[in-house]
Amino acid sequence: MIYPCILSGGVGTRLWPLSRKDRPKQFLTIFDGDSLFQKTCKRVQAPGFADPIVIGSNSHRFLIGEQLAELGIEAQSILLEPVGRNTAPPALMAAMTAAEADPDALVLLLPSDHLIRKEDDFIAAVLNAGSAARNGAIVTFGITPTEPNTGYGYIKVASGNDPVRPVDAFVEKPDHARAEEFLQAGDYFWNAGIFLYSAKTMIDAFKSLQPELFEDVSAVMKTRHADLDFTRLDTATFEKLDNISIDYAIMEKASNVVCAPVAPEWDDLGSWSAIWTVLDKDADGNSALGDARFLGSKDCLAFADKGLVSVIGLENVMVIATADSVLVAHKDRAQDVKDVVEQLKAEGREEAEKHPRAYKPWGYTERINAGDRFSVQSMLIKPGKQLSLQSHLHRAEHWIVVSGTVEVTINGDKRLLTENQSAYVPLGARHTLTNPGKIPVRMIEVQSGTYLSEDDIIRHDQTSQT
Repeated sequence: MIYPCILSGGVGTRLWPLSRKDRPKQFLTIFDGDSLFQKTCKRVQAPGFADPIVIGSNSHRFLIGEQLAELGIEAQSILLEPVGRNTAPPALMAAMTAAEADPDALVLLLPSDHLIRKEDDFIAAVLNAGSAARNGAIVTFGITPTEPNTGYGYIKVASGNDPVRPVDAFVEKPDHARAEEFLQAGDYFWNAGIFLYSAKTMIDAFKSLQPELFEDVSAVMKTRHADLDFTRLDTATFEKLDNISIDYAIMEKASNVVCAPVAPEWDDLGSWSAIWTVLDKDADGNSALGDARFLGSKDCLAFADKGLVSVIGLENVMVIATADSVLVAHKDRAQDVKDVVEQLKAEGREEAEKHPRAYKPWGYTERINAGDRFSVQSMLIKPGKQLSLQSHLHRAEHWIVVSGTVEVTINGDKRLLTENQSAYVPLGARHTLTNPGKIPVRMIEVQSGTYLSEDDIIRHDQTSQT
């Protein structure tokens, strides 16, 4: 059995302002209604594959749970990383987790932010490589290059036509001239960072090549404890792990590495210009996501999260408009978006990391407007869910029900509110909300007071988190 391990801890700063620290690119639903994370999960819903192991950031736990639930997929395990430590520790954690379920398990390590259009070709390549992995090889999947791309690392493989071939060398990102040579040579492939290995083989590789990291990860795995549908890991123990990729830790040192070349129309969508390349285009090469119009423009990308974006008389320009931020850039400068994010972080701007929509265990909130002494947000409470019993020292709240039925508790007084009804929560009052029905509750919340930050909250029970 193949145990897919889906890595979902990236940030994706080059897709700002849509991608943020609390809602990174792998969770954005910009491709046919599914996120890249969801597409990755669906890709491995095939015969011969077990339920996925997901390893992601603690701060994304509710996004992970929400998007798995939307697909009706139950993960074998959702391991929450307290901090990012690159791909080597997760590769070993996945092997350890799979080995507990099946000593003969194969692990397919998958980034969650890649787009694969020919999924059947990819799955066929994985299944064909299974025998090599069972025989003790660590298989990396090389993508047949279609252009002299300087943004990817390369894998040089032995000549031949076998479905699995020995690896001669891993090559860092080349300049354009070398990338041209690689394209013509025919035995260089893009390094997609996708690996297939037996759990036992990877555990043995870490014991031999990274013994200290093996011991440290083993110590982390001993701290596992359940929290709702997730598995938490001790923060202090996890922070001691080396921040190292599986490529540097194992792949470039091991003698049993092979490559399975495949051409599945793969894209690592690491920038807005990369997004433009895979979208449908009009006769002038323009691509639109959302409500956009082009006039006298060529080879442009327009994204409208809300509202309308119009692009007039421009070429090779990207216009990305979200509820609170707008990016306008030449496509040739797409990689520099991350520098804007770093500048915003240095200025303490919340637009660098926080998305207007914040996912909770009970649903989500979405910021509508804010000003001096007031904040307005929409809320969605899922059926059967409840907020924690809480109070605030500096703000009062007004609730208006848009749809559904909600049970409101204010200082012990319970009542039901339905569409167009409202309630007022005085400053300091203990309050909670519960959705007792079968459909989501949609509400508008207006906060008013001298201090409106989220840390003005006192919790009086452990019913929920936030």
